[in-house]
Amino acid sequence: MQEAAQSATAPAPGIFATIRESLSGVHRDLTQGSLRRTIVILAIPMILEMLMESLFGVVDMFFVARLGVDSLATVALTESCLVLVFGIAMGLSMATTAFVARRIGERDPAGAAVAAVQAIAVGLLLSIVVGAVGILYAPDVLGIMGATPSVIRIGSTYTRILLGGSATIFLLFLINAIFRGAGDPALAMRALWFANLINIVLDPCLINGWGPFPRLNVMGASVATTTGRGLGVLFQLWMLFGGKSRIRVFARQLRINLTVLWRLLRVSFTGILQFLIATASWTALVRICATFGSVPVAGYTVAIRIFLFVLLPCWGLANAAATLVGQNLGAKQPERAQDAVYCTGRYAMTYMGSIAVVFLVCAHQLAAFFTPDPAVQTVAANCLRFVSVGNLCYAWGMVLVQAFNGAGDTRTPSMINFFCYWCFQIPLAWTLAVALHWGPRGVFAAIPSAETAMTISSLLLFRRGAWKRKTI
Repeated sequence: MQEAAQSATAPAPGIFATIRESLSGVHRDLTQGSLRRTIVILAIPMILEMLMESLFGVVDMFFVARLGVDSLATVALTESCLVLVFGIAMGLSMATTAFVARRIGERDPAGAAVAAVQAIAVGLLLSIVVGAVGILYAPDVLGIMGATPSVIRIGSTYTRILLGGSATIFLLFLINAIFRGAGDPALAMRALWFANLINIVLDPCLINGWGPFPRLNVMGASVATTTGRGLGVLFQLWMLFGGKSRIRVFARQLRINLTVLWRLLRVSFTGILQFLIATASWTALVRICATFGSVPVAGYTVAIRIFLFVLLPCWGLANAAATLVGQNLGAKQPERAQDAVYCTGRYAMTYMGSIAVVFLVCAHQLAAFFTPDPAVQTVAANCLRFVSVGNLCYAWGMVLVQAFNGAGDTRTPSMINFFCYWCFQIPLAWTLAVALHWGPRGVFAAIPSAETAMTISSLLLFRRGAWKRKTI
């Protein structure tokens, strides 16, 4: 009793102690204790993980840009192809996080390990298919994307290596999803730190032929990225099989469990569909912008890149909500899961609200940092201001969607995305931009409108509570 009283009256740890615990990866029970502190501890490494994942493409672009336009086009077109790979990997990752979190919440680490093995097996199988297509048909893939003959000649090997090494992409996503579901986000963060460090060191060495390294030009970027990701995967496997994480996979568990595998695939399918629907809607908006010339397309692209970058912390918070929902549902604490979502949503809303103020006040300065063209700057600034109107809804929408995913209900967000993006956003953008002659501003206005509709729909369905009864 005396110890309980002392614990109850003990002061809450300060912010620096919380950050230190978050980055150190200390294991804690996510189904007990202060929700606010738990959210912060989960979110910090998840945010840093998201920033590290986005760094691969940025680093490659930075060093390859010095090789010329064709080399830069190779990277851009291959990244466009990889969107499909990322979509599949993210869909699988959503399901994997939900499965692992639920088993950990049920105090069933062996079941979590079985789910982890099935996810890795699916990732390896898919990577064989993607890798074979990339190795055999890289020039054709670039041709389909509209590459010129000179880009195909220069960049085929680059594309062949990245797609051929897609196992490193799938496994990096999936094993990090396992760590997040288990409540080990610091391990996921460290894996990407390590992978990016290797990539940053090797990129200029292999592209430019520094020191003992051969000069590989644009091919060097793909070798560096694949090597970095591959070493990151080896680090993950060491953590997973060496007992360094909350889940430990033993040799006897390295077998296919058809029941678990089928359940994982069933949840993953709608998770993949969910991501691809959203991605396709952004592509459709680019196509509508293209009817007004290259300047609106360039301005829209600059604005969306800025927006997606500042959105990464919100993604980290949303991923924290997914883990908390999964583990607390597994622990038979649905009300705590719900409270975690609402608390995380308030944090995300505060962050995105502050970003909205920055966009409204400094939109032109932000655009000028990324492009020297005054016309493009004006379009990008207009887009940022329009998008900022929906920032509060975007924050809540992301958290609510990931809450459904964390519960293993990937079907509901897929349906929400389909109706709000394809049945509402795209027709609205065309109507405003083309039929009502608003031009690019019509496309920009459709973005916050659709996000508002998505958030309202998500909130109404979330409050119904069907996700609390989802079994996986």
